[in-house]
Amino acid sequence: MSPSPFAVTSPTDPASYSWEATDEGVAERFGIPVGQVLRFDLNTSPAPPSMLAGMLAAGRFETSLSEYPPGDYRHLVEAAAARYGVAVEEVVPGAGADEILDMCTKAFLPAGAAAVISTPTYAMYRVHAEQRGGRLIAVPRLPKADGWAMDVPAVRTAAREATLVWVCNPNNPTGRAEPEGAIERLLEGIAADAEADGRPAPAVVVDEAYSEFVKASVIPLRTRFPNLVAVRTASKAYAMAGLRVGFAVAAPATLARIALYRPPGSVGTISATVVARALRETADMEANVARVLAERPRLASALAEVGWDPQPTVTNFILLDLASAERSEAAALALMRRGLVPRTFGHGHPLAHCLRVTVRDPAENERLIEAAWEIAPTLPPVPVPVPATPEIAE
Repeated sequence: MSPSPFAVTSPTDPASYSWEATDEGVAERFGIPVGQVLRFDLNTSPAPPSMLAGMLAAGRFETSLSEYPPGDYRHLVEAAAARYGVAVEEVVPGAGADEILDMCTKAFLPAGAAAVISTPTYAMYRVHAEQRGGRLIAVPRLPKADGWAMDVPAVRTAAREATLVWVCNPNNPTGRAEPEGAIERLLEGIAADAEADGRPAPAVVVDEAYSEFVKASVIPLRTRFPNLVAVRTASKAYAMAGLRVGFAVAAPATLARIALYRPPGSVGTISATVVARALRETADMEANVARVLAERPRLASALAEVGWDPQPTVTNFILLDLASAERSEAAALALMRRGLVPRTFGHGHPLAHCLRVTVRDPAENERLIEAAWEIAPTLPPVPVPVPATPEIAE
């Protein structure tokens, strides 16, 4: 498969990183009107919350748009602290979860130190580590039959030589949540090993971008594990990806290390004002989650009928197993010619045989379903499994 224009292009050379193609770029590449492009690759929502239009029309923001936002983001932080059930001293805002991840990397990963990830997972953990000159320890997840769960004992072992451990829960791109108690067991094991080794425990940063879809969080564990950081965002369930607001939640002493790397004014006044209100008034977020929970089974069932094997998911996206990288690449190109952009995985990736698609609104999802039926007969055949050679007793 040729390098995808919709993902990081190199796992080893930070200078070669490139980000998702724009709608205009997709339209130009495939010779289609830009209005036909639908993003099934970014895990965003099909429409912003209803309250946003009224707020923008009223134009009443925390500060004038000619001025910088308040340096402490007091109202935004207070709203986040109330929503997550923590003290204001336990919240730091940033320009989306990605800026929070970058701040965590700067705080906990000196050049030459090691960071642990469970693969496959969110590609930006690798990007941040490599851009900081860190060494990456990639621990394979358990197999598909075990829900691609994190290999807790293997991650614990790897953490003994690391200063930072990344955990994505629910995991992107597999769409699964870790088994109940898995992250707590990991934290307990890491703490025990650090005590036995006579060294500080590595930071464990848990990316909870999709937490609202499962109504679960590691945030209550912060009082037992001072090395724990939870990362939250307004991009997914709150449907405000374009406003770029995220948060780190941790014990005050840990948070102080992260806050050193927060740029001044990176969250704009409009973003801070709107997200603060959304955190206090959650009706739009709850309606968006309900939309996903209602539409996701229909989309998965329809794609299963096509033969694209949707995997179980607790998020606003579905991982589709197309059985081979050749079939996945052919399906992706055929979809993109129709203006439908899936998330692809390059050769060598453990999910090269898969596509990931966002759960959008029913009409948009219908376009994907109809396209899948058109495309399916044109794909290469499903590979036939080679039977294992029976052992011959001597």
